[in-house]
Amino acid sequence: MDPHLLRTYVTVARLASFSEAARDLGYTQSAVSQHIAALETDLGLPLLTRRPVAPTPAGERLLEHAGALLLRLDAARADLGRFAAAPRATLGVAASPLALTPRTLAALPATGVTLRALPRERVPVAVATGEADAGLVDGIAAPSDPLRLPDVAPLAATGVTEEPLAVVLPAHHPLAARPGLRLDDLVDARWLDAPAAGIPLDRLRAVHGGPAGRGFRTALRYEGTDTRTLAALAAAGQGLALLPLPATDGVPGAAAVPLVAPRLVHRTELLLPAGAHGEPSGPVAEFARRLKSRHP
Repeated sequence: MDPHLLRTYVTVARLASFSEAARDLGYTQSAVSQHIAALETDLGLPLLTRRPVAPTPAGERLLEHAGALLLRLDAARADLGRFAAAPRATLGVAASPLALTPRTLAALPATGVTLRALPRERVPVAVATGEADAGLVDGIAAPSDPLRLPDVAPLAATGVTEEPLAVVLPAHHPLAARPGLRLDDLVDARWLDAPAAGIPLDRLRAVHGGPAGRGFRTALRYEGTDTRTLAALAAAGQGLALLPLPATDGVPGAAAVPLVAPRLVHRTELLLPAGAHGEPSGPVAEFARRLKSRHP
Protein backbone atom coordinates (compact mmCIF):
# COMPACT_ATOMS: atom_id res chain seq x y z
CA MET A 1 0.00 0.00 0.00
CA ASP A 2 1.56 3.26 -1.17
CA PRO A 3 1.69 5.71 1.76
CA HIS A 4 1.30 8.67 -0.60
CA LEU A 5 -1.98 7.26 -1.86
CA LEU A 6 -3.07 6.50 1.69
CA ARG A 7 -2.32 10.05 2.83
CA THR A 8 -4.35 11.41 -0.08
CA TYR A 9 -7.25 9.14 0.84
CA VAL A 10 -7.20 10.26 4.49
CA THR A 11 -7.22 13.92 3.42
CA VAL A 12 -10.16 13.44 1.03
CA ALA A 13 -12.12 11.55 3.69
CA ARG A 14 -11.37 14.22 6.31
CA LEU A 15 -12.37 17.14 4.09
CA ALA A 16 -15.19 15.27 2.27
CA SER A 17 -14.04 16.91 -0.94
CA PHE A 18 -11.63 16.09 -3.77
CA SER A 19 -11.09 19.76 -4.60
CA GLU A 20 -10.45 20.77 -0.96
CA ALA A 21 -8.04 17.86 -0.57
CA ALA A 22 -6.19 18.96 -3.71
CA ARG A 23 -5.75 22.46 -2.28
CA ASP A 24 -4.66 21.09 1.09
CA LEU A 25 -2.09 18.73 -0.43
CA GLY A 26 -0.90 21.02 -3.23
CA TYR A 27 -2.01 18.62 -5.98
CA THR A 28 -4.34 19.05 -8.90
CA GLN A 29 -7.84 17.65 -8.49
CA SER A 30 -7.09 15.20 -11.30
CA ALA A 31 -4.05 13.89 -9.39
CA VAL A 32 -6.13 13.38 -6.25
CA SER A 33 -8.73 11.44 -8.26
CA GLN A 34 -5.98 9.29 -9.76
CA HIS A 35 -4.53 8.58 -6.29
CA ILE A 36 -7.91 7.41 -4.98
CA ALA A 37 -8.56 5.30 -8.05
CA ALA A 38 -5.11 3.69 -7.77
CA LEU A 39 -5.64 2.86 -4.10
CA GLU A 40 -9.07 1.39 -4.78
CA THR A 41 -7.58 -0.71 -7.59
CA ASP A 42 -4.76 -1.90 -5.33
CA LEU A 43 -7.17 -2.97 -2.58
CA GLY A 44 -9.89 -4.18 -4.94
CA LEU A 45 -12.57 -2.27 -3.03
CA PRO A 46 -14.43 1.03 -3.40
CA LEU A 47 -13.30 3.34 -0.59
CA LEU A 48 -15.32 6.50 -1.25
CA THR A 49 -18.72 7.40 -2.61
CA ARG A 50 -18.50 10.40 -4.91
CA ARG A 51 -21.79 12.24 -4.38
CA PRO A 52 -21.56 12.98 -1.55
CA VAL A 53 -17.89 12.26 -0.88
CA ALA A 54 -17.91 9.86 2.06
CA PRO A 55 -16.11 6.66 3.07
CA THR A 56 -17.72 3.34 2.21
CA PRO A 57 -17.81 0.66 4.96
CA ALA A 58 -14.46 -0.59 3.64
CA GLY A 59 -13.17 2.98 3.60
CA GLU A 60 -14.22 3.47 7.22
CA ARG A 61 -12.28 0.35 8.19
CA LEU A 62 -9.22 1.61 6.33
CA LEU A 63 -9.41 4.91 8.23
CA GLU A 64 -9.17 2.95 11.49
CA HIS A 65 -5.74 1.72 10.35
CA ALA A 66 -4.53 4.73 8.39
CA GLY A 67 -3.76 7.14 11.22
CA ALA A 68 -1.50 4.70 13.05
CA LEU A 69 0.19 3.57 9.81
CA LEU A 70 1.00 7.11 8.66
CA LEU A 71 2.14 8.14 12.13
CA ARG A 72 4.55 5.19 12.29
CA LEU A 73 5.96 6.11 8.90
CA ASP A 74 6.45 9.74 9.95
CA ALA A 75 8.09 8.57 13.18
CA ALA A 76 10.42 6.22 11.29
CA ARG A 77 11.44 9.01 8.90
CA ALA A 78 12.15 11.36 11.81
CA ASP A 79 14.09 8.68 13.72
CA LEU A 80 16.32 7.87 10.76
CA GLY A 81 16.81 11.57 10.05
CA ARG A 82 18.40 11.99 13.47
CA PHE A 83 21.37 9.85 12.37
CA ALA A 84 22.45 12.45 9.82
CA ALA A 85 21.20 15.57 11.61
CA ALA A 86 23.73 18.17 12.66
CA PRO A 87 23.96 18.98 16.38
CA ARG A 88 21.17 21.36 17.35
CA ALA A 89 21.80 24.65 19.11
CA THR A 90 18.13 25.16 19.95
CA LEU A 91 15.53 23.20 21.87
CA GLY A 92 11.90 22.53 20.95
CA VAL A 93 9.73 21.26 23.80
CA ALA A 94 6.14 20.04 23.56
CA ALA A 95 4.29 19.93 26.88
CA SER A 96 0.84 19.25 28.23
CA PRO A 97 -0.31 22.26 30.30
CA LEU A 98 -0.20 20.56 33.72
CA ALA A 99 3.37 19.40 33.01
CA LEU A 100 4.50 23.04 33.04
CA THR A 101 5.42 23.29 36.70
CA PRO A 102 7.94 25.63 38.35
CA ARG A 103 10.51 22.82 38.29
CA THR A 104 10.11 21.95 34.61
CA LEU A 105 10.08 25.60 33.58
CA ALA A 106 13.22 26.32 35.62
CA ALA A 107 15.02 23.52 33.76
CA LEU A 108 14.59 25.21 30.37
CA PRO A 109 17.69 26.88 28.90
CA ALA A 110 17.75 30.67 29.06
CA THR A 111 17.75 31.12 25.27
CA GLY A 112 16.96 29.23 22.08
CA VAL A 113 13.82 27.49 23.32
CA THR A 114 10.47 27.01 21.60
CA LEU A 115 7.83 25.80 24.03
CA ARG A 116 4.48 24.51 22.70
CA ALA A 117 1.52 23.59 24.88
CA LEU A 118 -0.31 20.61 23.36
CA PRO A 119 -3.03 18.18 24.43
CA ARG A 120 -1.59 15.21 26.34
CA GLU A 121 -2.14 12.75 23.50
CA ARG A 122 -0.29 15.02 21.06
CA VAL A 123 2.94 15.27 23.07
CA PRO A 124 4.25 11.74 22.30
CA VAL A 125 3.32 12.26 18.63
CA ALA A 126 5.26 15.53 18.47
CA VAL A 127 8.41 13.89 19.89
CA ALA A 128 8.09 10.78 17.72
CA THR A 129 7.68 12.72 14.48
CA GLY A 130 10.41 15.28 15.17
CA GLU A 131 8.04 18.22 15.72
CA ALA A 132 9.69 18.56 19.14
CA ASP A 133 13.10 17.55 20.50
CA ALA A 134 11.65 16.65 23.90
CA GLY A 135 8.27 16.31 25.54
CA LEU A 136 6.78 16.83 28.97
CA VAL A 137 3.60 14.88 29.55
CA ASP A 138 1.50 14.48 32.69
CA GLY A 139 -1.19 12.17 34.01
CA ILE A 140 -2.36 10.30 37.08
CA ALA A 141 -0.92 6.99 38.19
CA ALA A 142 -0.24 4.91 41.26
CA PRO A 143 2.89 6.09 43.12
CA SER A 144 6.08 5.16 41.20
CA ASP A 145 4.08 3.67 38.30
CA PRO A 146 4.88 4.96 34.80
CA LEU A 147 2.22 6.73 32.77
CA ARG A 148 0.31 4.75 30.18
CA LEU A 149 1.28 6.47 26.95
CA PRO A 150 0.05 5.73 23.42
CA ASP A 151 2.32 3.40 21.48
CA VAL A 152 3.22 5.80 18.67
CA ALA A 153 6.94 4.97 18.37
CA PRO A 154 9.91 3.95 20.55
CA LEU A 155 10.25 6.70 23.16
CA ALA A 156 12.31 6.94 26.35
CA ALA A 157 10.19 8.11 29.28
CA THR A 158 11.73 9.30 32.56
CA GLY A 159 9.78 10.32 35.64
CA VAL A 160 10.38 13.94 36.63
CA THR A 161 7.91 14.70 39.43
CA GLU A 162 5.15 13.06 41.45
CA GLU A 163 2.75 15.36 43.28
CA PRO A 164 -0.29 14.72 45.50
CA LEU A 165 -3.73 15.33 44.05
CA ALA A 166 -6.44 17.52 45.53
CA VAL A 167 -10.14 18.07 44.90
CA VAL A 168 -10.77 21.79 44.35
CA LEU A 169 -14.08 23.20 45.59
CA PRO A 170 -15.48 26.42 47.11
CA ALA A 171 -14.07 27.30 50.53
CA HIS A 172 -17.64 27.30 51.94
CA HIS A 173 -18.45 23.84 50.52
CA PRO A 174 -19.57 21.26 53.16
CA LEU A 175 -16.66 18.99 52.16
CA ALA A 176 -14.02 21.72 52.37
CA ALA A 177 -13.26 21.09 56.05
CA ARG A 178 -12.50 17.38 55.61
CA PRO A 179 -8.87 16.24 55.93
CA GLY A 180 -9.18 14.09 52.83
CA LEU A 181 -11.66 12.87 50.23
CA ARG A 182 -12.29 9.53 48.55
CA LEU A 183 -13.15 9.34 44.87
CA ASP A 184 -15.95 6.89 45.73
CA ASP A 185 -17.73 9.68 47.64
CA LEU A 186 -17.64 12.06 44.65
CA VAL A 187 -19.03 9.90 41.83
CA ASP A 188 -22.40 11.69 41.89
CA ALA A 189 -20.94 15.20 42.25
CA ARG A 190 -20.99 17.78 39.47
CA TRP A 191 -17.54 18.16 37.87
CA LEU A 192 -15.73 20.54 35.58
CA ASP A 193 -14.75 18.84 32.35
CA ALA A 194 -11.40 20.38 31.38
CA PRO A 195 -9.37 17.86 29.34
CA ALA A 196 -6.41 20.21 28.78
CA ALA A 197 -6.28 22.20 32.01
CA GLY A 198 -7.14 19.46 34.51
CA ILE A 199 -7.43 15.71 34.92
CA PRO A 200 -9.87 14.45 32.24
CA LEU A 201 -13.14 13.06 33.57
CA ASP A 202 -12.79 9.90 31.48
CA ARG A 203 -9.58 9.20 33.40
CA LEU A 204 -11.44 9.57 36.71
CA ARG A 205 -14.08 7.14 35.49
CA ALA A 206 -11.35 4.70 34.47
CA VAL A 207 -9.49 4.74 37.80
CA HIS A 208 -12.77 4.58 39.71
CA GLY A 209 -13.65 1.39 37.87
CA GLY A 210 -17.41 1.90 37.93
CA PRO A 211 -19.86 1.08 35.14
CA ALA A 212 -18.78 2.51 31.79
CA GLY A 213 -20.00 6.05 31.24
CA ARG A 214 -21.45 6.37 34.73
CA GLY A 215 -20.71 9.05 37.30
CA PHE A 216 -18.62 12.23 37.33
CA ARG A 217 -21.28 14.30 35.58
CA THR A 218 -20.16 17.36 33.65
CA ALA A 219 -21.45 20.64 35.07
CA LEU A 220 -19.40 22.91 32.80
CA ARG A 221 -16.86 22.21 30.07
CA TYR A 222 -13.75 24.39 29.98
CA GLU A 223 -11.74 24.12 26.78
CA GLY A 224 -8.86 26.39 27.78
CA THR A 225 -5.45 25.42 29.10
CA ASP A 226 -5.10 27.78 32.09
CA THR A 227 -5.12 25.80 35.32
CA ARG A 228 -5.79 28.81 37.55
CA THR A 229 -8.93 29.62 35.55
CA LEU A 230 -10.09 26.04 36.13
CA ALA A 231 -9.43 26.37 39.87
CA ALA A 232 -11.27 29.72 39.90
CA LEU A 233 -14.28 28.07 38.25
CA ALA A 234 -14.26 25.42 40.97
CA ALA A 235 -13.99 28.13 43.64
CA ALA A 236 -17.03 29.85 42.10
CA GLY A 237 -19.10 26.70 42.55
CA GLN A 238 -19.28 25.71 38.87
CA GLY A 239 -18.15 22.14 39.62
CA LEU A 240 -15.38 20.14 41.24
CA ALA A 241 -11.93 19.79 39.73
CA LEU A 242 -9.03 17.43 40.41
CA LEU A 243 -5.63 19.10 40.24
CA PRO A 244 -2.08 18.63 41.52
CA LEU A 245 -2.01 20.11 45.01
CA PRO A 246 0.72 22.72 44.22
CA ALA A 247 -1.40 24.09 41.35
CA THR A 248 -4.15 25.12 43.78
CA ASP A 249 -2.06 27.54 45.86
CA GLY A 250 -3.31 31.09 46.15
CA VAL A 251 -6.63 30.74 44.28
CA PRO A 252 -9.10 33.10 46.03
CA GLY A 253 -12.14 31.36 47.48
CA ALA A 254 -10.87 27.86 46.71
CA ALA A 255 -10.30 24.96 49.07
CA ALA A 256 -8.06 22.07 48.06
CA VAL A 257 -8.77 18.81 49.90
CA PRO A 258 -6.24 16.00 49.35
CA LEU A 259 -7.45 12.91 47.50
CA VAL A 260 -6.72 9.98 49.83
CA ALA A 261 -8.32 7.06 47.97
CA PRO A 262 -7.48 5.55 45.61
CA ARG A 263 -3.77 6.15 46.10
CA LEU A 264 -2.90 8.25 43.08
CA VAL A 265 -0.34 10.91 42.24
CA HIS A 266 0.05 13.46 39.50
CA ARG A 267 3.10 12.34 37.53
CA THR A 268 5.14 14.26 34.96
CA GLU A 269 7.49 12.46 32.58
CA LEU A 270 10.19 13.59 30.17
CA LEU A 271 9.89 12.03 26.71
CA LEU A 272 12.86 11.70 24.36
CA PRO A 273 13.32 9.71 21.14
CA ALA A 274 14.65 6.23 21.83
CA GLY A 275 16.90 4.31 19.49
CA ALA A 276 20.39 3.52 18.40
CA HIS A 277 21.40 7.05 17.39
CA GLY A 278 23.17 7.72 20.67
CA GLU A 279 22.52 9.71 23.79
CA PRO A 280 21.01 13.20 23.52
CA SER A 281 23.45 16.06 23.25
CA GLY A 282 23.47 19.83 23.33
CA PRO A 283 20.41 21.66 24.72
CA VAL A 284 18.38 18.43 24.90
CA ALA A 285 20.96 16.76 27.12
CA GLU A 286 21.28 19.85 29.31
CA PHE A 287 17.50 20.08 29.69
CA ALA A 288 17.29 16.40 30.64
CA ARG A 289 20.14 16.76 33.15
CA ARG A 290 18.54 19.78 34.83
CA LEU A 291 15.18 18.04 35.02
CA LYS A 292 16.69 14.99 36.69
CA SER A 293 18.65 17.02 39.23
CA ARG A 294 17.05 18.19 42.47
CA HIS A 295 17.90 21.82 41.81
CA PRO A 296 17.58 22.67 38.09
